[in-house]
Amino acid sequence: MSEQYAKATFAGGCFWCMVKPFDQWDGVDSVISGYTGGHIDHPTYEQVKSGESGHYESVQITYDPSKIDYETILDLYWKQIDPTDPDGQFHDRGPQYRTAIFYHNETQKTLAKASRADLESSGKFNKPIVTEIKPAERFYPAEDYHQQFYEKNPEEYAEDRAKSGRDQFIQQHWA
Repeated sequence: MSEQYAKATFAGGCFWCMVKPFDQWDGVDSVISGYTGGHIDHPTYEQVKSGESGHYESVQITYDPSKIDYETILDLYWKQIDPTDPDGQFHDRGPQYRTAIFYHNETQKTLAKASRADLESSGKFNKPIVTEIKPAERFYPAEDYHQQFYEKNPEEYAEDRAKSGRDQFIQQHWA
């Protein structure tokens, strides 16, 4: 990776739904679906899906900070999730679907904590913000069939997203 690029890593429930919102922004070089935060090296989807590996389904974004800043990426992230749900996201339940921001340096940590505090004080939600802010750990790319799922399988993606309740939540809380 060139020195001009930076990484941002987020868990926001099913990684299929977390790629497209970031993938379409100028300055985002790539969005990789994967797993982070667990205790098994090179986990498989089945191990993560079981909830036993300790991993979060997550996305790792490689971006050019001269075109899109971390604060903008954080703002995009918050608007994709229910930050008050400690048990998963929408119809995806279990520890592998919890939300978290994985910071890669102290600046990201500071900005993430500030953005969470701003959201908490905004009054937008009547429940506590439970999204964790954690140091980035080893990131394992998911299997190829999960990468760019929304492009490879547009009908299945649209069907899964529609039944998840994510879009209704976003419309209700972020529109």
